[in-house]
Amino acid sequence: MYLHLGQESIIRTKEILGIFDLDTASLSRDTRAYLAAAQKAGRVVTVTEELPKSFIVTANGPRTVYLSQISAGTLKKRSGYVEGISNL
Repeated sequence: MYLHLGQESIIRTKEILGIFDLDTASLSRDTRAYLAAAQKAGRVVTVTEELPKSFIVTANGPRTVYLSQISAGTLKKRSGYVEGISNL
């Protein structure tokens, strides 16, 4: 199954490691450091021209971080993810 991230970006759901709300997750110093390191390594793909609301970490080769304007809750619903039980 595939998940539409916005614009013309689609990823395979089985490659998703996590879907995160950018506002709440970036409160953590560790998350900010992870995102900065991914950006520096060139592993961040921005799929929006708007302000991103979520980020998705995938394992399609090296871990890639996608920034999306779609909320984490909406992406989780689209992916079939149920809190505590992953259907990915």
